[in-house]
Amino acid sequence: MKYLLLMYANEAQSAAITQEEGQTIYQDWMDFMKQANEAGVLLANNGVAPSHSATTVRVRDGQTLTVDGPFAETHEQLAGYSVVECPNLDEAIRWATKVPMARYGSVEVRPLWSPQA
Repeated sequence: MKYLLLMYANEAQSAAITQEEGQTIYQDWMDFMKQANEAGVLLANNGVAPSHSATTVRVRDGQTLTVDGPFAETHEQLAGYSVVECPNLDEAIRWATKVPMARYGSVEVRPLWSPQA
């Protein structure tokens, strides 16, 4: 089953990370991606630009409404995602604990929706 790991962090706190901390986090990411690739579970992985670059789109009564910024004000903002393929939720959670952002932000685990044939 495929799972989406949505990674969240506080952008203000992330901006305050020192160069040394950033290098450590970068190496942690490289280690995570290497392990996940070698295990054959990592299907996709990417970060996203800061929330101020987001545009939210809604269609109501046939009218398209766009708003600059994310959908809602939150303490943590979407920072990236991974798609993993695991036999069950427990295994997906195990991989989520290895995501470096889990140590300073949070990782939401969701099964990907699949239409029933």
